[in-house]
Amino acid sequence: MKLINRIQMKDLSKSFGKTQALQGVDWNLKPGMAVGLIGRNASGKSTLLQCAAGLLLPTSGTCETLGVDAGHLGEEQLCRIGYVGQTVSLLGWLSVEQHIRYVASFQPNWDKDLEKDLRDDFDIPAKKRVQTLSQGMQRRLALLLALCHHPDLLLLDEPFSDLDPISRRDSMARIMDRLINDGTSVVVSSHVLHDIEKVVDHVLCLSEGSIVHESNLDALKERYGEWIVQEGARKCPTHFSEDFVLSCEANGPQARLAIDLQNADLAAFQDRHGVQVVSRSLNFEEIFPLIAGSGA
Repeated sequence: MKLINRIQMKDLSKSFGKTQALQGVDWNLKPGMAVGLIGRNASGKSTLLQCAAGLLLPTSGTCETLGVDAGHLGEEQLCRIGYVGQTVSLLGWLSVEQHIRYVASFQPNWDKDLEKDLRDDFDIPAKKRVQTLSQGMQRRLALLLALCHHPDLLLLDEPFSDLDPISRRDSMARIMDRLINDGTSVVVSSHVLHDIEKVVDHVLCLSEGSIVHESNLDALKERYGEWIVQEGARKCPTHFSEDFVLSCEANGPQARLAIDLQNADLAAFQDRHGVQVVSRSLNFEEIFPLIAGSGA
């Protein structure tokens, strides 16, 4: 049986008055993929997620979610989607218990065992009114509500922004353990790249509303690296003209270069400049500036 893309965008654009939030986006999300959605502020990340969830309609182009036009998602599709927006919107006058039971009543696949596990893991107080909870606790509740029906598609927009570092790490680990078993497709947007680096397998980078990079995360890490250039037979240059040198920070007897390793020849580089080079890999956070504003 042919697997339908969880999300399929074709020439998708979205404008707010004169502001172009998305422009000409072509992108497919396959079943089981975990995608880190990255980009600078106002790059269009939240708009893309809201279009996928059917919360915003495109100005032009199309967006299909779970095989249906995202603007016409029905009960069948909505029961297969989990969504946590950048701003958590809950029913503050209800108790936590009442809120959970209210949402569960609309979900035929609600898993009470998973609910209990997440309530224990997240330490969410059942009797308190939602509006009295801290922002971090409200976000934990929103994550629980988005997970307990075993969604086929999970959309998370800065899901851990109100959590402390330990809570972020623990929450992400628990969530991803659950999703791996379910085969859920995940799109998670976060400015805390260190958090999502451990749990996503693909990267989608936006800049000014357009896709500027899309790749497997492992391939991305293999493509970019850092060379620490030190004096050898000759003094260390302060400028390098090679196309694969993406940035240079020169400091006296050494320089640190960000390198596109696809076309780099380390031995030839050392011979040409009469220098010694130490090569090291870059983490996701260090790679981000290299792709966020370019068509890499």
